[in-house]
Amino acid sequence: MRIPFKSIGAALAVALLIPAPAALAQQKFITIGTGGVTGVYYAVGGAICRLVNKDRAKTNVRCSVESTGGSAYNVNTIKAGELDFGMAQSDVQAQAYNGVGAFKAPISELRSVFSVHPEPFTLVARKEANIKSFGDLKGKRVNIGNPGSGTQAAMMDLLAATGMKTSDFSLASELKADEHGAALCDNKIDAFFYGVGHPSANIQDPTTACSAQLVPITGAAVDALVKKHSYFANVTIPGGLYSNNPQATKTYGVLATMVTSSKVPADMVYLVTKAVFDNFDEFKKLHPAFAHLDPKNMVVDGLSAPLHEGAARYYREKGWIK
Repeated sequence: MRIPFKSIGAALAVALLIPAPAALAQQKFITIGTGGVTGVYYAVGGAICRLVNKDRAKTNVRCSVESTGGSAYNVNTIKAGELDFGMAQSDVQAQAYNGVGAFKAPISELRSVFSVHPEPFTLVARKEANIKSFGDLKGKRVNIGNPGSGTQAAMMDLLAATGMKTSDFSLASELKADEHGAALCDNKIDAFFYGVGHPSANIQDPTTACSAQLVPITGAAVDALVKKHSYFANVTIPGGLYSNNPQATKTYGVLATMVTSSKVPADMVYLVTKAVFDNFDEFKKLHPAFAHLDPKNMVVDGLSAPLHEGAARYYREKGWIK
């Protein structure tokens, strides 16, 4: 019996479109929640995925980055099982694990992987707004950060510490980080508050485009916050890092941390951790904010939730923890 050539071709085409069952079973996907695309969180996620994906032909693991609303969003979405990993400020990590602040109940399954760069809280103002201190924000139009961001959570803590409220501003906008620079230069807001690693394109854009000024965040209220919470630290943003800002700017901040869930398999977390630290020199070169990172500090500093067993296994192998 002669089988028509067209039938053979059609059957072959269908076969090529259907992946082999073994390939489907082996292929694994992981997603890292970050923040706005101009922030350092997005760069961190991209750097990690780049290193993980270097070996995807061997591991069958493909890593992708998702731009999100930030720290609190990432933690809540990891809890819901919709993200595997996420970036979070060290203060948000502590609050989420302990069920305080914006978190009504402890997220007991939250796990630490490692910390990354310092994130100073950065206050940026229009040059014409004459804002020289945090107290000068009264009566001004201020972007406090989008809902679900660690930035907004930190702003609420700072307002409470200084005895201020959002009603003290003539406008308390909740723009995303990717939007506040343009809003500042377009005279839609007078200032924005943002927790970010430096240098950041998010800060460079308005300082270059409309001579925006970095404003110190200092005083007794800030000193009290730093003393009360171990995840805060005093920070100085170097002078000359941004256009039209030759002066050093004193402030305070947190650490960026990588978090996951206890429900994520240990072998997967081990693989991601190994990809970063086995290629650490390459990782440090992927963004200026990573230049001074030390692995032995990254596995301890800023981590309030327990280490995930997959990460701890790698650190024990390296002798960084017992």
